[in-house]
Amino acid sequence: MKTRIITAAVGLCILALVMVFFDTLLFEAVVALIALIAVHEIYDAFSLGEKTKHIFYGFIPYTLLLMSFGTPASIFLIPGTFLFAVYLVACVLWQNQSLSVSKLGGMVLFSAYMLTCFFSIVFIKHQMGNVYEAMYLILLILCFAWGGDSAAYFAGRFFGKRKLAPVVSPHKTVEGAIGGVLGSGVLGVICTQCAVLITQSMGALEQCRLLSYMTQFPVQSYLIIFVVGMCCSVLGILGDLFASAVKRQCQLKDYGTIFPGHGGIMDRFDSVTLIAPLAAILVWFVTEFLVKVS
Repeated sequence: MKTRIITAAVGLCILALVMVFFDTLLFEAVVALIALIAVHEIYDAFSLGEKTKHIFYGFIPYTLLLMSFGTPASIFLIPGTFLFAVYLVACVLWQNQSLSVSKLGGMVLFSAYMLTCFFSIVFIKHQMGNVYEAMYLILLILCFAWGGDSAAYFAGRFFGKRKLAPVVSPHKTVEGAIGGVLGSGVLGVICTQCAVLITQSMGALEQCRLLSYMTQFPVQSYLIIFVVGMCCSVLGILGDLFASAVKRQCQLKDYGTIFPGHGGIMDRFDSVTLIAPLAAILVWFVTEFLVKVS
């Protein structure tokens, strides 16, 4: 537990440092780097081998292009996606006797699933009109996912008795899941209150329509955040179990070792994979339809 706590503390410090540069391209560069590490972990998990390493190398320019959303380079995203698909087809034809199509298919599908998660974070940053609210939403997503994970870990450790999914993830318990769901709701409320206080102290609250609304209707707003947090925690659990199911089929304990006590990037972001895209869809819907209608 000591190792997990130290690693989590260091990770939070790094996250805080990255958020300092949120309004620069360094943020997208860090997200792209994290995404590429995740793709590399997936590549290793499916045991494609050194002879097909060029497949992973093909993901590098495509991931950089994907995370360039909001910059002039993003106009090449659709043709770039087509060219990358052609590249994968060519790889299959070129190494038809040695490349496992089933492993490649699993690796590409799982990688696309993860890249959608990281792209959603970049999308939210550029879709929101206010940098403070964009930061708040991204931190809220991580709070729902990682806060729920931590709450589930401690609840399961102290109260866990009944197994949640013994075949896929033998250490997860029903009591831990309940603790995680409730913990996500509570931590979401705390994160929101901190965001309101920080923007108020900076004199930027009036610029933040969402946070300003919450100060006008605090009871209703925090109740909504609590409920949304619980729903997102359920999605986090599903994402976690999905990644665990793939991991078990690949006969792995962890996807990587970059985080001592926690595993790899995949092991840390599996609970974010369904929450971030849902948040991106809601942000897109609100900014593209409700705001324009009003």
